[in-house]
Amino acid sequence: MAFQVSPGVVVQEKDLTNVIPAVATTIGAIAGQFSQGPMDEVVSIASEKELVETFGKPDSNTFEYFFSAASFLQYSSSLRVVRATNTGAFNATASGGGATLIKNNSDYDDGFTPDGLWAARTAGAWGNNIKVSICPNTASAYENTSATTVNDASTAVGDTTITVDDGSTLNVGDIINFGEAGGYEYRITAIATNDVTFVRHPSGTGGLHTAVVDASTIRRRWRYYDLVSGAPGTSAYTSARGGSNDEIHVVVVDEDGGITGTAGEVLEVYDSVSVAGDAKTPQGDSNYYKDVIYNRSQYIYWTAHESTGAAGNWGDPALGVTFTAVSALNDASLSGGADGSAASVAELKTAYERYQDADTVDVNLIIAGKGDSAHIDNLITVAENRKDAIVFASPERTDVVGVTSSTTQTTNVKAFFDGIRSSSYVVFDSGYKYTYDKYNDVFRYVPLNGDIAGLSARTDLIADSWFSPAGFNRGVIRGAVKLAYNPSKTQRDELYRARINPVVTLPGQGTVLFGDKTGLSTPSAFDRINVRRLFITLEKAISTASKFQLFEFNDEFTRAQFRNIVEPFLRDVQGRRGVTDFLVVCDTSNNTGDVIDRNEFRADIFVKPNRSINFIQLQFVATRTGVAFEEVVGA
Repeated sequence: MAFQVSPGVVVQEKDLTNVIPAVATTIGAIAGQFSQGPMDEVVSIASEKELVETFGKPDSNTFEYFFSAASFLQYSSSLRVVRATNTGAFNATASGGGATLIKNNSDYDDGFTPDGLWAARTAGAWGNNIKVSICPNTASAYENTSATTVNDASTAVGDTTITVDDGSTLNVGDIINFGEAGGYEYRITAIATNDVTFVRHPSGTGGLHTAVVDASTIRRRWRYYDLVSGAPGTSAYTSARGGSNDEIHVVVVDEDGGITGTAGEVLEVYDSVSVAGDAKTPQGDSNYYKDVIYNRSQYIYWTAHESTGAAGNWGDPALGVTFTAVSALNDASLSGGADGSAASVAELKTAYERYQDADTVDVNLIIAGKGDSAHIDNLITVAENRKDAIVFASPERTDVVGVTSSTTQTTNVKAFFDGIRSSSYVVFDSGYKYTYDKYNDVFRYVPLNGDIAGLSARTDLIADSWFSPAGFNRGVIRGAVKLAYNPSKTQRDELYRARINPVVTLPGQGTVLFGDKTGLSTPSAFDRINVRRLFITLEKAISTASKFQLFEFNDEFTRAQFRNIVEPFLRDVQGRRGVTDFLVVCDTSNNTGDVIDRNEFRADIFVKPNRSINFIQLQFVATRTGVAFEEVVGA
């Protein structure tokens, strides 16, 4: 403590309650091609429902990546997903130029070339379903009671087409009323010069309630008028600053039904947002329509002001400004969105490198999805650099799917994995499962690596990371109708010698992971999944605690404090069957004067890992009636 120069009392506290923290071991990670969602960005997903909402339903180009992720989510609720940026993928835009790519929010913030007023929130053909409707800052755009009149003396009860004096003042989608008894409203479905066709609103069925009188006035309203509070006008924020005419309404619609399944379904409504660049709500949040849509929309980005507004003052601060009026409604159907070509190995590598930094992205179980040996080799590099994650990989589709001979399948699988380098940070499985795709009502073969990673995550939840995920207790595969390749006992022996973990379907017992080897070729304790994951857990937890020794003194007090943190943790692991014995050496024997002078701190931690049972031998011995068992037990 600081020296005192006069009498007094100094109160200090010293915290000696440090412990080894709990660390995550169940977080999955995958990257791949998806039909929608942000690109080149790590997104946390907790369920298959959330996976669909964020990255879209599977199709013929994306289903292997999708179901690898979905398979993992059957066992765990913690998954990180990166959508690869694949060649030819573009966002749908209002002008439909077909060459706009906004990968994610950061990419949007960094700038883009506008292609009309709006862009789909993420790349993909899905955005071509979107329509954006603006009711601008002119009351007549919202509602007009004298836009035109009926010019059709022959109109009769039940008619669904009438002639008006000026069809140019009406729009397809407008809601109209003829002032008839009963007050029915109708939605315009087509306009041919002055001939207007309509259906009842909102039911969309039935004809006229009564005969429409010739020369009666038509009241027209914006087609989404009943979804907002009223005609746009001047916000309280702008009015208080001497400005006016800043409000607009924006509605986002699933025009073609490709998003919700219902054409014309309203997706989002932005009521009374402002074109003033500094506009605020009464709660202090931004009410500037560009910001509101950026912060709240799941479907669109703002990319430019409406053409008249762009020539005027939209986006200016509200102080003393009368904002440029736009009299015409603006309905923009987005187009030009494209899914692009299949993601290449290089594009997948770039996506998976989002998981490269262990300090900023916490993942433990890397799911390979589909890919060749170069793809898997890239993932092993990521895992070995992190040193706290394992890769789970399946053979290529053509090795097992559609191959009728199990002998050929065995040869194909073995040859594929023989070409992948030795590492204890990878786990190989034997193939693909046949599962139901409820989104397209078909059955598909999908890789098993998502399941094997999921079994490891589930093992952590019901036991510990140092237990084997294989076998009938913890290794039952979910959602498997059948396997593309179901190896026999002889074939399993051949696969196991080649570092490949067989997945088998056994009558009455389901589909089971029947091996727990890592991809390490060298005979070692680390050629088992449970040992590799034990050391990942120990290293991750103890290294996290060790950070708090940085910049302390390398003396006996610090070393004793370190031992007092680590030894109780290892005793707990020992009590939970992770290790059979351990020793922590952190004293002057390994922290010599030279080590201390180099500003280093050393600790040697010795552990004896527990081993999983891979082979069981049962010996049954028959004895004569008069023989005592004690005589033969020791023989």
